Amino acid sequence: MSGVVVITGTTASGKSTVAQALAKRLPRAAHVRGDAFRRMIVSGRAEYTPGAAAVVQDVLLGPEPASYVERIRTRPLHVVVLAPSPEAVAKRGAGREAGRPKTGYGPAWTIAGPDAEPRLRTEALGPWPDTSALTVEQTVAATVTGTERARAV
Repeated sequence: MSGVVVITGTTASGKSTVAQALAKRLPRAAHVRGDAFRRMIVSGRAEYTPGAAAVVQDVLLGPEPASYVERIRTRPLHVVVLAPSPEAVAKRGAGREAGRPKTGYGPAWTIAGPDAEPRLRTEALGPWPDTSALTVEQTVAATVTGTERARAV
């Protein structure tokens, strides 16, 4: 696998964990974290080499994924939307939020709200594996299999 893999889904769907595991599985890869990407200032330049990959993860909902991927020029380009059930997200989110200085949910954002957004309003740009009962390794395998079958662009 080479090019760019965009992994999205609701908060606590497992994007960071899956993206990190996928990047580690690839022979030459970088994991571009959504939070870090927004704060990043880049200087210098490195040549792109054949076989390299970038795994980008962030929360992209509604019409945002389509406009986001239009701006990525690298090919091949894959998009994967992690789609665990709201119940699985609630369980993961509770454990995840307990040990973090920041929170993904609160009065303005509920688990059911962000879950409905991608399911109802997001264009299906790539595979949407239901990762509710999958381990990280199984989710990475489903991601690789899904991206091999369908390229977003």
